[in-house]
Amino acid sequence: MDALMQEFKTAYSAEKGNDLAKTLSPYLPESPEKLRSIWESGDSRTIREDLEFLFTQGNPARLRLSREESGGWQEVYFAYWKALGEILAVEGQRTDGVKSTWTKVYESWKVFTNSLIRGYTNCEFENWTIPCLYIAGKYSRIFAMRSDAERDANGDDLGATYQDEFDPETEKHKSLEDCGRQLNRIFNTCLSDRAPLSESRKWGIYYAINLLFKTYFKLNQAFLSRNVLKALSAGRGDMPDFDSFPKSQQVTFKYYEGVLHFLEENYEEAEKHLEVAWLLCHKDAKRNLELILTYLIPCHLLRTNTLPSAKLLEPYPRLQELFGPLAEAIKKGNLRAFDQALQQGEDEFVKRRIYLTLERGRDICLRNLLRKVFLAAGFTDDDPPVRKTRIPLAHFVAAIKVSDGEGIDTDEVECLLANMIYKDLMKGYIAHEPGIVVLSKSGAFPGSGL
Repeated sequence: MDALMQEFKTAYSAEKGNDLAKTLSPYLPESPEKLRSIWESGDSRTIREDLEFLFTQGNPARLRLSREESGGWQEVYFAYWKALGEILAVEGQRTDGVKSTWTKVYESWKVFTNSLIRGYTNCEFENWTIPCLYIAGKYSRIFAMRSDAERDANGDDLGATYQDEFDPETEKHKSLEDCGRQLNRIFNTCLSDRAPLSESRKWGIYYAINLLFKTYFKLNQAFLSRNVLKALSAGRGDMPDFDSFPKSQQVTFKYYEGVLHFLEENYEEAEKHLEVAWLLCHKDAKRNLELILTYLIPCHLLRTNTLPSAKLLEPYPRLQELFGPLAEAIKKGNLRAFDQALQQGEDEFVKRRIYLTLERGRDICLRNLLRKVFLAAGFTDDDPPVRKTRIPLAHFVAAIKVSDGEGIDTDEVECLLANMIYKDLMKGYIAHEPGIVVLSKSGAFPGSGL
């Protein structure tokens, strides 16, 4: 514990928030034995006494710790020490042989997180120490998910024993739902600070928001993100400029904001935010770029009727597998191939919440098929020749039957064409009596070059 406190004093005297946060990390891959040595440095009583001594008599004057702040840090490090005991126990690294569960780990880390939040609200913790909240929030989410996974793995017998009282669905994400409430406290701790921006906890707000977004999406409760955005919008007047935050936080925020608009079918706003995320994202962050493209590609398809190029998809084999067959089918106007590609990727599309959006791409596929019929009609015998714009309805019926692979009657085709005209994917009208489709002489198929 003495060595840990020396690290605290060094980081605190230099006001280095990231270094201070490292002293509260539950994992140290570079020196795994260090955590066990901290845990084994005493028992509950002696650790209390050591912390009290180190933060009072052992506190050098240069740290300028007030009595309240000193007491706050004592509580934080005591809660951290107790949490380490549970972490070492669940991983089988305790020399006393004590075992634990991830639920106990989460609960102990929750106590640590709450003590840290109280430090900011009641004990005058300074804003440069905000990275400590990052550590608390990050591992709260990790431990909560492990707790839920553990409960899910062991929950079958419990559900069978207490079938009348026990609803497994309500228990499935119990810890993560509780974690969401803890993260919301961190968010409000940052948002509610009224100190000048140079000394404000608001500098930690987007990290907290991004953790909340990840948690709500994991819980399939993305709609709760709207509450966060409303609270953020209400407090924007005294917020630091968005561009002042780390780019990694900007990218994550814009990504989730874009996906949220996407799920609400506001594709124009979704495209705008996702494009910002794409432009800000580091070129080597392939996984993040792939996630952004997962939603940006369907947005472009619906908004501009454009398909991803082979060059764009080349660095992302998984996206090639997902979108390649669909793009090829749309390009060729092959309805049957489109339906097959959509069916083959259905599980992944549903998982990524893009199935219904991609399904609308069938209209673009149909438009390209109808365009081929229009091109196949050729030109008139006039001088100079002009492209024929009066196409027999029967030609469209035949093309759709061949492409779709299923029987379809004339009335159904008329309905499809009427919908295409209504959606502004085709310009013209249907002359029912002669059975002719009269297309516009210019821009018959908007967005396709014809």
